[in-house]
Amino acid sequence: MKVRFTSPALAELEAVLDYLAARSPQGAARVQARIKMFVNLLSSHPLIGTRTDDPTIRRLVVRPYAYLVFYEAGEEEVIIHSVRHAARDPDTMPGSVPL
Repeated sequence: MKVRFTSPALAELEAVLDYLAARSPQGAARVQARIKMFVNLLSSHPLIGTRTDDPTIRRLVVRPYAYLVFYEAGEEEVIIHSVRHAARDPDTMPGSVPL
């Protein structure tokens, strides 16, 4: 199955990696490799993430780091909608129901 990032998800991932690289290039490389490994799992296991409040969006936790990958598993492709740190406001996460 094909995995595709949306433009906003790519921008978020780039911002995360730039932020980390400014503090620790090696740390940024480790986080990038781990995120890539988890995203690659989605091509063969698209339902591995947990469901969110939105039935079309799933969330994958990138362990041991606190990053979340929000994605949509379709028939022929997985679409990555967001890559965010878990400490960010949960109400602004994809798949959260507005109050």
